[in-house]
Amino acid sequence: MKLLVLATDPVDADAVRQALPGDDLDGAEVLVVSPAVNESAVAFWVSDSDEAIEEAESAAEKTAAAMRDGGAQARATTGESEPLLALQDALATFPADRVLVFVREDDAARYREDDVVGEAERRFNVPVTEVPG
Repeated sequence: MKLLVLATDPVDADAVRQALPGDDLDGAEVLVVSPAVNESAVAFWVSDSDEAIEEAESAAEKTAAAMRDGGAQARATTGESEPLLALQDALATFPADRVLVFVREDDAARYREDDVVGEAERRFNVPVTEVPG
């Protein structure tokens, strides 16, 4: 299985297993993408993205390490702050069989407003599951 995990915050292997009933992480190829999200509109407008990138790198690396500990072959990368753009960029080079989108509580309204899951399934023709955080 080729699995793409989109997560702003670190995710452990158990959370991924719970989101994949019937599938196992053993031997799965996993790409973890963490969007570089600015916490405030001011930070976005002044292009202060260094902190957002550092946080995204940390979250992606921690999640990939957890996936490896869980038996998967995993690598980490950062992505665009907009989830659909991050998915589009990742899927251009990583043809995933499934996508898990871990949505933290602070971002839930935005993900639903933008219909990230539905739009991703339509655009990329891959099953996408939203996992509340």
